[in-house]
Amino acid sequence: HRDIAMPESAQYPASATSRVNALHFHTERETLFNELHARPFPVLATPAHLSQLVLLPARDQPSAEYQHLLELCQRYAVLPPSPHSSCYYQNFGGFELRWERHAEFSTYTMISQSQGEDAFSRTALMLLPESWLEQLPGLLIGATHIEIAHAPASPPSPNDMRVHFEGQRLISSRVNDDRARLWSAYRIHSDGAGRMLIHNQGLNPCQTGRLVRTLLEMETYRMMLLLALPPAKAIAPQIKAMDQQLAAAIQQINLIRGLDDERRLLSELTSLAARVEQLSADNNFRFSAARAYHELIIKRLDELREQEYPGLQTFSEFLKRRLTPAWRTCEAADLGLDDLSRRIDRASELLRTRIDLTIETQNQQLIQTMNRRSHAQWRLQQTVEGLSVAAISYYLVGLSKYLAESAEKIGLISSSTLATGIAVPVCVAMVWLGMRRLKRKLYTKDVVYPVR
Repeated sequence: HRDIAMPESAQYPASATSRVNALHFHTERETLFNELHARPFPVLATPAHLSQLVLLPARDQPSAEYQHLLELCQRYAVLPPSPHSSCYYQNFGGFELRWERHAEFSTYTMISQSQGEDAFSRTALMLLPESWLEQLPGLLIGATHIEIAHAPASPPSPNDMRVHFEGQRLISSRVNDDRARLWSAYRIHSDGAGRMLIHNQGLNPCQTGRLVRTLLEMETYRMMLLLALPPAKAIAPQIKAMDQQLAAAIQQINLIRGLDDERRLLSELTSLAARVEQLSADNNFRFSAARAYHELIIKRLDELREQEYPGLQTFSEFLKRRLTPAWRTCEAADLGLDDLSRRIDRASELLRTRIDLTIETQNQQLIQTMNRRSHAQWRLQQTVEGLSVAAISYYLVGLSKYLAESAEKIGLISSSTLATGIAVPVCVAMVWLGMRRLKRKLYTKDVVYPVR
């Protein structure tokens, strides 16, 4: 064994190869790593039948799909999916079933080999029990039959191909560098499903599976995108009405005459903003999902690498021409809500600024009024102080008069009138100086010195 050349990686000791396994793994590491390999495309040999059903599951019955799949597995005695799996691929003998659970929808894809029958005369959906199909949980939003056949020796004409599509007008293109030819009418036919026909001109089974996967995703995403169209049409009149109401409210800003008008107008804008936010909350997810589905559809169309067939529309031309108006309607509703919300915010901010200025003006007027009252009180206070000096001086002069008359009777002075007259200016001066000193002490106590 030593003479055998071994790979370089195999020459390391076992302890070196187990170093990664000794580390602490993130709990979601394996799930995140395997996400690259989730929902692989089918490997399809030519010829083949393929049918896909797209259903919106019932939110109140999260386990209904699993229970329904479990019933089918028990009927055919095959291994069932795990309870928490999001995809399931199993061969049931005569057909292969591929079940995938997505964020908003679930897909059931049936694949069977063709025995050379005419296109769409026999579909893979016919191999499932009718009673089981009738009880599928959820609401059907998409159904598509795809036929994969070898390309005929001579290119068929559109008139020859219309028989497979019940006489409907066709679209067609060459894809994958002219290695396959696509046919479809993008109509719901008498069996309740859409139809697509692939003429294989050189695709291997893996390339065929990727092409089919792209076509099915385009069809599914198209229907999921269009789910946003009904709510967009429903809220368009409401957006127009609220836009007119906002325009009228903005015009009234220049006609405001008082604080009551400003408050009334601000109340109207607040109510309008609440209605807009409610509509945005109800439809934001749907419009965001529509935007994502539209981007995916455009990417899938680019992956086809289509070449035009003379006289017929390609899949890109048809879908972009027919799907773009619906998407623009949804986008206009979404942008309309955002624009309306921003305009309401600007109008409300303008009105609040006006209210603040009005309140500030009223505060200035109130301060001026208070200043005038304070000035009047100060003048009144000065008047009262003057009267107080006169009153106190009057009483002091009266006391001095009694004292002078007593002194005159005793013989201390010769004239009480002269003494009383002399006492008048002395009393007034003493009272005025006393009042001034008292006021100065009071003002000194009211002064607040800064803290250093």
